[in-house]
Amino acid sequence: MKTSLDHLPEYRRKEIEKALQIIVETVSPEKVVLYGSHATGEWAEDRYVEGHVLYDFESDYDILVVTKPGDIRKDYEITDQIVNRCRYRVPVNVITHDMDYVNEQLRKGQYFFSDIIKEGILLYDAGNIEFEKPKELSVAERKAIAEADFSKWFTSASEFLELAIICLEKDQLKLSIFQLHQAAERTYNTMILVFSGYKPKTHNLDKLRAFTNEFSKELITVFPKNTNEEEHLFDLLQKGYIDARYKDDYNISEEELTILIERVQNLQKLANRICTKKIISYR
Repeated sequence: MKTSLDHLPEYRRKEIEKALQIIVETVSPEKVVLYGSHATGEWAEDRYVEGHVLYDFESDYDILVVTKPGDIRKDYEITDQIVNRCRYRVPVNVITHDMDYVNEQLRKGQYFFSDIIKEGILLYDAGNIEFEKPKELSVAERKAIAEADFSKWFTSASEFLELAIICLEKDQLKLSIFQLHQAAERTYNTMILVFSGYKPKTHNLDKLRAFTNEFSKELITVFPKNTNEEEHLFDLLQKGYIDARYKDDYNISEEELTILIERVQNLQKLANRICTKKIISYR
């Protein structure tokens, strides 16, 4: 694997090195790998105006933290510990799996991990266990997997959106926002699966959105979060999974819910388009 960060600007190298120090101190991992656009040199840093709205997009630092075999800590607990300490200008997007799981996926030819091994940059290695040689999948096999994932997850996402609309019509606002959260979550998962074959273990829409930002800069226009009003809307959707079901103080208006339904409809239209384009590219 590659080990050099020389292709990155100095301030980005320093932020990654600081994040690595936190990861090693917090987790005592087996390996740490930088993957995605900062590893390949294709990161984006873009600010533009569309209509009257300012959009500001910057690629996250995507980092795979591989823990030692038998580590009993929950993946999300480790991830949250790291992210809560890595507060930089560029967000740090972390996924965590133990060494046995990663090597099992490599043996199966799971191309999310195979691509990380091929294109990623090894930031840290405890030197106890090596990555296994990835099984090679053909382009036809990758396309078939992407098509199956799209059919399953996009269909499910569309069904939850329909349920959200029905609940809104019945004035069941809290039930509607829960269904809408599921629609958004499954739409994001559809894109992640089609592009990488990987499904993150989270219901957190902010984390799922971070995974998909690399696929198309249009995605940030759906939930831009560049004003207090936009932050509030996204927070209402984010809290639709738990708070809307279990907390009495969760409130959402019919107007806010209607806007969010329109946003998720736009998200699905965009997901359909970019996933179809990606599947066609497997030739």
